[in-house]
Amino acid sequence: MGLGSSSQENLLNLIDRQGRRLRQELMAGAITLGGLFVVGTAWYRYVEDWTWLDAFYMTTITLATVGFGETHPLSPASRLFTILLILMGLLTIGYMVNRFTEAFIQGYFQDSLRRRQEQKVIERLADHYILCGYGRTGQQIAFEFAVENIPFVVIDASPEVILQAKLRDYAVLQGDATLDEILLAAHIERAICIVSALSSDAENLYTVLSAKTLNPKIRAIARASSEEAVQKLKRAGADEVVSPYITGGKRLAAAALRPQVVSFVDGILTGADRSFYMEEFRIGAEDCPYIGQTLREAQLRAQSGALILAIRRQDHQLIVGPMGDTHLLDADALICLGTVEQLRTLNQLLCPLNPARVRLPKNHR
Repeated sequence: MGLGSSSQENLLNLIDRQGRRLRQELMAGAITLGGLFVVGTAWYRYVEDWTWLDAFYMTTITLATVGFGETHPLSPASRLFTILLILMGLLTIGYMVNRFTEAFIQGYFQDSLRRRQEQKVIERLADHYILCGYGRTGQQIAFEFAVENIPFVVIDASPEVILQAKLRDYAVLQGDATLDEILLAAHIERAICIVSALSSDAENLYTVLSAKTLNPKIRAIARASSEEAVQKLKRAGADEVVSPYITGGKRLAAAALRPQVVSFVDGILTGADRSFYMEEFRIGAEDCPYIGQTLREAQLRAQSGALILAIRRQDHQLIVGPMGDTHLLDADALICLGTVEQLRTLNQLLCPLNPARVRLPKNHR
């Protein structure tokens, strides 16, 4: 039987406290050793009237217990001091070796290195997605992002949930997604989309408000548990709001009434073993050579093999099944269907000056 939520959190807090204790003890040992060097050097310099170099050299070979002879003959008082310095050095170095061994065995050095590597991954993120909440819904979202090879970072306040995300090698941030500093740590100013899948409608509302304030251009998608919450989230600036209950009900009804259609759509929208993919291409006058041409003139289907299912205009007009005389306009969103190779070819045709504008899945099996 696995540990409960509170037990896991207590265990993580205990590990964190142990890590801090070891760091403090290692620091104390290093300070003590440094103090012995200072005291020993000062003694030989002022009591024995040696040069600074001779005094430091004598202190070093004494604390290192290498067995070299005395630099100069010592007075009886200095011999007693040297004995005390040797004993203190042995105790301090032994103490530090013991702390280092414990830290190494328990993996604190590896954990520190791993945290720095995770931080570097987050620092390098750009044009990425931010996923707030790693519950049951968030886990499925993260899986789909990973399948699509989309860079993303997971934000969650629960230590045990963050640990689960780490085990899947996701970039993670532990904290409250409603706070500006956490979103800034996830580099929201460089992100292109934020998905708020927190359990509370209020938390999702605050997250969307914070995200839109910090980056007005970001696309915000939120989870809602009621129709009232859907309306409030849209008023707060959410571009899309999804209610699991409403969407789930529609999905169940569709599966009962049109099972083959649902199976086909699911097969091209999700999963890692797809043959066909549905992708969205946003075109602009700055990098698309076909702006102003008709589909018949552009010959996109003949050149790529991909099928253009619909076109969403900048004014949100949706053209389903566009004909040959349909014009391609600036800021159009083309919804297309095809294999990875067909969509990649279409991407090169539509955006030859900026091929990274559209994210395509890597080669599949």
